[in-house]
Amino acid sequence: MKQINKIFFIIIVVALMTAPAFAKKNFKNTEMVPVSFANLAKLAKPGVVNIQTEKVIKGGGRVYKHFFGQPFGGKQNPFDEFFAPFFNQTPQNRKESSLGSGFIISKDGYIVTNNHVIKDADKIKVILHDKKEYDASIIGTDPMTDLALIKIKAENLMPLKFGSSSETEVGSWVVAIGSPFGLEQTVTAGIVSAKGRIIGSGPYDDFIQTDASINPGNSGGPLLNLDGQVIGINTAIVRSGQGIGFAIPSDLATGVIDQLIEQKTVSRGWMGVAIQNVTEQLAKYYGIKETKGVYVAKVYETNPADKAGIKVGDVIVMINDKKIESSRDLTLTIAGSSVGEKINVKLIRDGKEKMIKVKLGKRPDQDPETVNTDNGYDLFGFRLKQMNSDIARRLGYPDDIKGLVVIDIESGSQASKTNVRHGDLLMEVNRHKVVTTDEYEQYLEKLNKGSIVQLLFRRGNSHVFVMSFEKP
Repeated sequence: MKQINKIFFIIIVVALMTAPAFAKKNFKNTEMVPVSFANLAKLAKPGVVNIQTEKVIKGGGRVYKHFFGQPFGGKQNPFDEFFAPFFNQTPQNRKESSLGSGFIISKDGYIVTNNHVIKDADKIKVILHDKKEYDASIIGTDPMTDLALIKIKAENLMPLKFGSSSETEVGSWVVAIGSPFGLEQTVTAGIVSAKGRIIGSGPYDDFIQTDASINPGNSGGPLLNLDGQVIGINTAIVRSGQGIGFAIPSDLATGVIDQLIEQKTVSRGWMGVAIQNVTEQLAKYYGIKETKGVYVAKVYETNPADKAGIKVGDVIVMINDKKIESSRDLTLTIAGSSVGEKINVKLIRDGKEKMIKVKLGKRPDQDPETVNTDNGYDLFGFRLKQMNSDIARRLGYPDDIKGLVVIDIESGSQASKTNVRHGDLLMEVNRHKVVTTDEYEQYLEKLNKGSIVQLLFRRGNSHVFVMSFEKP
């Protein structure tokens, strides 16, 4: 019995001695909760500023639903659910004050903030950490990413440095510094909750999500890693959420800021295509092995892609050495390329890989965009009509588009059990283009009963999808 107890005792001792070593071995690269953020805050605070803006509102105006106006312009602000109101309202002409944050990026006074913080401002005041105040001028803005660059006349400031947002991992500790509700130099801490978030603000959505406390007034302030480097610019919040904030990643911001410093405006690469993700149906239809890549739904005439020979139906899978797996990948890759740059586009056409060189243009401010009387239903339950310029204009299609418009769907038919709608445009049957109902019917007549028929439809400006039917 004593021998057994002795063996058991030895086992316990060995276990206790090896457990810490095991834990250390497996978790040696895991950063636990920092003892204190005090040193980081002390070093970073001199680089963070409070921004106060003032503008005259004439005739009362309407009640804004977000921070300082509409960051991306237009009638409907895409950040409706992400910015909280921060305005006083009176029915007469008045001066309207707003608060925000920013951070210094150069000793001579360049400051980064959000476009929505300074948009339409008549006066911009910057308050440093030591309470010194300066009037600021706008150097340049980029509403598409909600970034702005302003400048004050000052010297020997203490700028913050940018870090790499791409190297920042989910779960990493981060610190936000700003002026929530006008409370200057407020420091909050949290972690990176997610990356690559899309919140519907525009084509360049690629936000860092964080649970570091962000509130109205934090906009434009830095999101810092534990080295005190800016890895994000705090931009938006979920109004009804707790601990859900969003920051523009530094890797996206630095390219924009460099252009604003050099030329006071931002130029982005442009191919001139309307695109969508590859679905399982499209992959099967075009003989693609994986549902990865970007389907070219439209090619704008005289634009770079058109000149290079890219066609509707091509599936883009790579730009230079970068794999393209989604529309977002392609949009961000092209936007991050220079105007005039020549890129290698790897695509799949007719089931075969093809390489095309495209010389990028400059992205425009806004993206560019004999009737047959037979009213009978086809074999699948569609009533189709040949497209013409009048119908195209009414439905929002280009005047010169070809195909057959769905004008009715027979109840109880194969067609009625699909997602096809009135106004959708039938463009191809089994990858054969159709322009008239005669061509369409003649092609169907050649097929055997029970054959699988694949119809390629287009909806609106660019959405393309495939539906499969069995010939009755």
